[in-house]
Amino acid sequence: METLVQKLCVWMEDKVIEAKAKGIVFGLSGGLDSAVVAALSIRIFPQNTLAIIIPCHSLEADINDALDFINKFNIPYKIINLSKVYDSLIHLLKDKEKEESFKLAEANIKSRLRMTTLYYFANELNYLVVGTGNKSELMIGYFTKYGDGGVDILPLGNLVKSQVRELAKYLGIPKKIINKPPSAGLWEGQTDEKEIGISYEQLDKYLRTGRSSNKIIEKKIQDKITKGAHKRTTPEKPPF
Repeated sequence: METLVQKLCVWMEDKVIEAKAKGIVFGLSGGLDSAVVAALSIRIFPQNTLAIIIPCHSLEADINDALDFINKFNIPYKIINLSKVYDSLIHLLKDKEKEESFKLAEANIKSRLRMTTLYYFANELNYLVVGTGNKSELMIGYFTKYGDGGVDILPLGNLVKSQVRELAKYLGIPKKIINKPPSAGLWEGQTDEKEIGISYEQLDKYLRTGRSSNKIIEKKIQDKITKGAHKRTTPEKPPF
């Protein structure tokens, strides 16, 4: 596991140097993936790492978990609360004649506002934005395009969720964070597995072996991989 940590740290440092940047900035949610990214980042750039806690009608418990983690690892941070900005934008966008709530579209705005916030500090400090997405989420398109998918590097991008969890244990991430149900924090009660409709255990097994004992689950994963393909590429251009 130490070999993996060293390889990830060297890779991240190389990418920052290649970009002629000075450090790393990322969003810290209080969840597993961002905690692992934070623990790796502070190893590489102890003076040039910045964690941004970006609540947007977020659960107080998640904010507290993020702050506890920051204190444990002594990570420089800022808190930027986007709740009022989000409310103002939703007010402008909503059709006043309709009462419909477009839950996912509105939730994706939170992710895109967070991306804008991270790039503000990246531009100001000449830092790279580090994404927290893992292979399990990236392969099925479980991220917001130009939201949490709008980053410069993805150090966990080749690790499925179970591998990230093992890495977290090695890095000393608090058990409270490792064991909490994964959630993008898009709305109250939202969890990744409930929204995806597949457990991470089922998804990871399929991604690592190419097989599933349940043909319905296998088809569901394959459909998600196909549907999310556009999120994993740069915008298409005509071939002429």
